Amino acid sequence: MALLTQVDASVSVAADVQNTLVNNVFAFYANKEIQERVFPKLATDTVGCFCLSEPGSGSDAFAMKTKAEDKGDHWLINGEKLWITNGGEAGIYIVLANTDFSKGYKGITAFLVEKGAEGAEGVILGKKEDKLGIRASSTHPIVFDNVRVPKENVIGEVGKGYKIAIEILNEGRIGIAAQMLGIAQGAFDAAVPYTFERKQFGQHIGDFQGMQHQYAQVAVEIEAARNMVYNAARMKENGQSFVTEAAMAKLYASQVAERTASKAIEWMGGVGFTKDYGVEKYYRDCKIGAIYEGTTNIQLTTIAKAIKAKYAK
Repeated sequence: MALLTQVDASVSVAADVQNTLVNNVFAFYANKEIQERVFPKLATDTVGCFCLSEPGSGSDAFAMKTKAEDKGDHWLINGEKLWITNGGEAGIYIVLANTDFSKGYKGITAFLVEKGAEGAEGVILGKKEDKLGIRASSTHPIVFDNVRVPKENVIGEVGKGYKIAIEILNEGRIGIAAQMLGIAQGAFDAAVPYTFERKQFGQHIGDFQGMQHQYAQVAVEIEAARNMVYNAARMKENGQSFVTEAAMAKLYASQVAERTASKAIEWMGGVGFTKDYGVEKYYRDCKIGAIYEGTTNIQLTTIAKAIKAKYAK
């Protein structure tokens, strides 16, 4: 993921949603019949998307208003989802909807909706968002208007959608942390060589001590972020609890990406502020790291809860 992002963050987030969110939801929670139906498509010619956020539920994702009504032989889904990555290309939608609002978040259920399937005519794609960064990644609102979903398209169990969302987003934060790491490394690799090409006052600007201290500090921060990302991934792969480490990695890597991209523009001076050298793109792409798959404040809250659980009497 980090290597992809060094070249283009939009490509990396498309891959991250497909692999970390969509494929893992089906791999870990769907039954065999659903897996046999969707995996050949997802492995060849079909893009998936994860439909969670709504106009009134962002960080408070479980305040969703999208509802799924039990109609006997099928479910009927109505609602609107926002900020759906891969929404423009998706042929497979994982849709979170509430089957029983009286149960609160325990009514939330995950459904498989397939583009072009009978009953899916009410899937309406909204206008592509005109974003600051990751512009090659499509982001759309999607309306679900009386969408009929077969009973067998429930992913996992009815009422267990909140658990699926929480667990899959915890893992997804490692992917976003890796994306931010890649942005930082890409911006660094693009800008530092320039400091040894341009001369001012008779020497390369990269040889001034004031500049050396800046890129040395940034290099340390990038390496620290890399180790945090790798550590969270290692813990996840080893079956250890990784929620706090993933939050820390995502938080810190997004901060490092912003600082590095900003410094990269400064190091390159006027040309860094233009589109000719591409460094400004890293700056635009990195800002989303503080927002999606849990804002900075959500990560801090997650980390604070872990600290309180450890130290509070």
